[in-house]
Amino acid sequence: MGISFWQIAIVVVLVVLLFGRGKISSLMGDLAKGIKSFKKGMSSDDSNQTKDNKNEDSNSENK
Repeated sequence: MGISFWQIAIVVVLVVLLFGRGKISSLMGDLAKGIKSFKKGMSSDDSNQTKDNKNEDSNSENK
């Protein structure tokens, strides 16, 4: 009682008929932009934390 190829194919055809190919591709493009901006935000947070840690280390050495 697993999902067969034909069941997946019918669902894909229905989705394409309901939304159209253009709408689906634009949604995928928006999703990709969101993922890229999330990764960029996470990497900038990591670099900010690294800079903060270096500043704290230099401040403690100066004291």
